[in-house]
This record gives sequence, structure tokens and C-alpha cells, in this order.
Amino acid sequence: MIQKYHLRRAAFVLLATAALASCKSKHPTSVQPGKKSTATGIAYNQKDGFQVKKFAGQKAGPNLVFIEGGRFTMGALEEDVMNSRDNRERTVSIQSFYMDETEMANVHYLEYLNAITRDSSEEVVKAALPDTTVWANPMSFNDSYVTQYMRYPAFRYYPVVGVSWVQASDYAVWRSNAVNNEMAKGGTSTKKKGGFSLKRKSKKDAEPALAEATASPSAKPSLESGMILPDYRLPTEAEWEYAAKALIGTQYMDENQINQRIYPWDGSSVRNPKKGRKQGQMLANFKRGRGDYAGIAGHSNDGAIITAEIYAYPANDFGLYNMAGNVNEWVYDVYRPLSYQDVNDLNPIRRNGYMDDAKNYDTKNKQSLIDDKLRVYKGGSWNDVAYWLSPGTRRYLDQDSATAMIGFRCAMIGVGRNK
Repeated sequence: MIQKYHLRRAAFVLLATAALASCKSKHPTSVQPGKKSTATGIAYNQKDGFQVKKFAGQKAGPNLVFIEGGRFTMGALEEDVMNSRDNRERTVSIQSFYMDETEMANVHYLEYLNAITRDSSEEVVKAALPDTTVWANPMSFNDSYVTQYMRYPAFRYYPVVGVSWVQASDYAVWRSNAVNNEMAKGGTSTKKKGGFSLKRKSKKDAEPALAEATASPSAKPSLESGMILPDYRLPTEAEWEYAAKALIGTQYMDENQINQRIYPWDGSSVRNPKKGRKQGQMLANFKRGRGDYAGIAGHSNDGAIITAEIYAYPANDFGLYNMAGNVNEWVYDVYRPLSYQDVNDLNPIRRNGYMDDAKNYDTKNKQSLIDDKLRVYKGGSWNDVAYWLSPGTRRYLDQDSATAMIGFRCAMIGVGRNK
């Protein structure tokens, strides 16, 4: 009887395997392009011919989580207490992408400073240094944060702060080159291991639009090779908001979403509603009220007076940590109050110098703060009340400014798959 069972099971497995094999498409794909061109019939990878390298699909870079794209209602859900009316609800679609599961921590930024100290000019290094004086306050004894927060080992996995939008963008450029350099080392057995230079010689080279590796084409693998990843960058505002809401957690049987989300979790409370020992615990690090940064000793409400470690609170349904609270985060977009009605409904982004131009705002006579250097930041921080934890809220700051309440995380395009 047992032998018959195993034979029947083996036969079923063979039939299932054959059925799956028959279902495989015979058409070429990006991952399996075939041995020759379907347009010309010319074979690939011939000597001095067109090279089509093996490609197993895009890999997730270090610290990145895949965010499946889709449609969502972008905009503020909280009552507009600031009366800014700058993020009205509208339906947009976002292409799949990758995002850092955590904010960038002090240890990550120190790694960056160490690298550019060794191979870049003094000017570039100085331009990259965070402003540790963002902690200074003549009416508060924050002196220890000024001198120790960035470099003392106990703060290694606390989010880096005092970093401007420009510095965050520069970090993303360096990180792209560093990750791809490491991948290139692993792809060859030569003494140099396929590495390429990350040197930058001046502050001009550090600008986001111009900062690139100064490698020779032969040293750095080509984009067509599939051996390197697309660039790390700051997420767009729409990507950030989509990832923070994580509405994938509200979908069950069809494409209808059961509910919207005020925060990156279900419900209208900032406490954990699930029964058990964690019931009632704060789901984010924020300021509960005037003078109340953490509650009382022995019964601290969120466990942190200032920032907390980057994994300190539960991840949302996309697996992203601290998409509300801890620190605000820079996004790519330039700020405009009319972005909600000007941007596209597919992968929207607000760039400077296009529509709703800065010249429309009277900055010369100090009647407006709007210009092309204002960048959006989102998410709320340890120093913000719960209102700012909602993904739909938005604020702005000059791209060269920095505070103790703003950090960042990176994103990357997701290509070759939708899921």
C-alpha cells in the first residue's frame, strides 16, 4: 500500500513538472533573450559582434526592499490644521521600485566620510561633513549631542542628522559607485578585481547632477552587462508617500482596498492595538505634547527622548522601518504648493524650473519663501507631534539647510518585474 502511494505521488510530480514545462513561453524575454536576434537572425556574442550577456534579473542592492508598484490615492488625510492645502487627494500610479528598509545611520555616513577622506580632496570632505551644531541650543543642555551623537559608538545605528538635501544626494551618488565597485570585485579573479575609481577632486564634482565615478570605460562594467545596479537616489515624494502608507496591507481578495491609512499602520491610534505584551506600545518615536518627549521613567511611552535606533519600531507592511517618526526624511521633489494639480498622474515628481515657476513668487520683496532650492521633507520626527506622522503631510526647507530632525533614506528603480 505504501509503495503504491509513493508511486502515485511520483507520477503526480512528473505530470506536474511536464505541465509546467509545457506552459513555459517559447518567446524570448529580457532574462532569456535567446541565442540570436529575432529581428535580424544574427547570432549574439560572436567575436566582434553584438554582445548580449547573461542576466538573471535585477538584484536588490544592500538594505533595499522591493516595493510593488500600483495605484493609490495620494494626498493628506488628516485635517489640514496648517491650512496649507498643498497636498489634495488625487489618484496616481507608481512604478515598482526599491527603497531602503531603514533610515541611513551614523555608521553608514561615517563609512562614506572615511572613503572620501582617502580618495577625494579636502574641499569635498568638508562639503560632506554633517552639521553637528544642529543639536546646539542656548536654552538646552544638548552639548553632549553636539560632540558625541555622530561619532560615539553607542550612536552607531541612530539615524544620521545634520545632513542637507545636497549632502544626502551626494551620498547616494557615492553609494551607487561603492556598491557597484564591490559587485565588480566579486565578478572577476584578477588582482585588481575589476574595481574602479571613486575619486572626486573638487566640490563641483560633488554636486548631485555632476558627481560620477571618474573611471575609465574599461575599468567600470557597462550598464548593458547587467553586472551593476541602477543608481541609488532620493525617493520622489510620491514614491515615499506610497511606500509609507503601505496599502498592500489593506488588500485581500481583489484590487479594491478596504480602507485608507492615516498613518503607516491601520487605525487612528499611534499605539499598538494588538493583544499581548506589546499592546498599547507606541508605534513611532514622536513628541506627545509640550515638554513630553518620552513619558515617565519606568513607563516610557515611546522609549526615546531624542532619536532611536533605526530598527526600534515595527516595520510597515512593505517591511520599511520608521516611515513615521524618529526623523523626517528628505525626498527628491522641489516644493510647490500647487504640486497636486500640476504633476503627472504616472510616477509624479515636482522638478524645479518647470510650471508654477519660481518667478511667480515674490521673493525679491520678501512676500514669499518659494524658490527652486526648497525641497520637500516628510514623515515626522522625535520633535514633532503626531499630526506630522501622517504620510500625506509635507513641509519644506532650503536644500542646503540641515536640522536635528531630518535624515534620509535612498531608493532605486525596479526594472524587469512588477512583483
